[in-house]
Amino acid sequence: MVFHTRILRRAAILACAALLGFGASLASHAQAWPAKPVRIVVNFPAGGTTDLVARIVSQRLQEMWGQTVVVENKTGAGGNIGAAEVAKAPNDGYTLLLGSGAIAINPHIYAKMPFDTAKDFVPVINIAQGPMVIVVSPNVAAKNVAEFIAAAKAKPGAMNFGSAGVGSQVHLAGENFLYTAGIDLKHVPYKGESLALADVAGGSVEMLAGNLAAMLPMIKSGKVKALGVTSLERSPAAPDIPTASESGLPGFVNVGWFGLFAPAGTSQDIVDKLQRDIARVLATDDAKQRLLALGMTPVANTSQQFADAIRAESANWAKVVRERKITLQ
Repeated sequence: MVFHTRILRRAAILACAALLGFGASLASHAQAWPAKPVRIVVNFPAGGTTDLVARIVSQRLQEMWGQTVVVENKTGAGGNIGAAEVAKAPNDGYTLLLGSGAIAINPHIYAKMPFDTAKDFVPVINIAQGPMVIVVSPNVAAKNVAEFIAAAKAKPGAMNFGSAGVGSQVHLAGENFLYTAGIDLKHVPYKGESLALADVAGGSVEMLAGNLAAMLPMIKSGKVKALGVTSLERSPAAPDIPTASESGLPGFVNVGWFGLFAPAGTSQDIVDKLQRDIARVLATDDAKQRLLALGMTPVANTSQQFADAIRAESANWAKVVRERKITLQ
């Protein structure tokens, strides 16, 4: 009996040692990450807001980690192509997605999705958010939101509005504006926000509800006219631009956001490290100022808070998509 007890005690000690060793191995693995270059996929073209946010964060992470952080643009299908590539990537933390609200919108628009947002991704952190801005071509006579709405109502369907692609948050911001204003414009989807903006400046498309960050250079140069930002208060980055609410559409709000995602199954230690390190980046004066200059506000929430926000937003966009009868064209 004593011999049997000794065997059991010895087995328990060995099991504990093995568990401790396994825990130490996991800690060591998390501590060693990243041990090689990290790739951040942006699922919209260079020059758009998603891309600008990715480059601000990647530069600081590269300095912090002492590892190369590559931003790679993989565009198409309203952001689905780049997102699908990350969803299918190894879940070792070396391939990540910097996405936008499109990831909460597309499942309600596309009949067949190449991934399941809820099952194939781990939301890491909401990096920044900011208002959209309604811009029009210089050829459009309207000087404010009220005048533009009146012109659109006078000739239903005569004008166009551009977007960064079907299902993009730029598309849905435009649809939300049309729905709230009670006007009818034809949708012209592009493969990115900057491409749509170029055609608004050129006059072939009348309106775009784009991210303020991507619109500012064209607004400041006078190549497009800004009618109103889609926040309840004016943006510190562009205090001269009135809100849509004060210039003709009371109470209208539409905020865009940008966050980091990892493939499902990524180690919680790596997810936590990513969240902590990006939050540290966003707490620096340099990152804050660069984002604020783009009209963006740092968010830096937890992984769970980000996941909860996406679920709630997805439910809200489902209603807009249904009521606007938005389908893939």
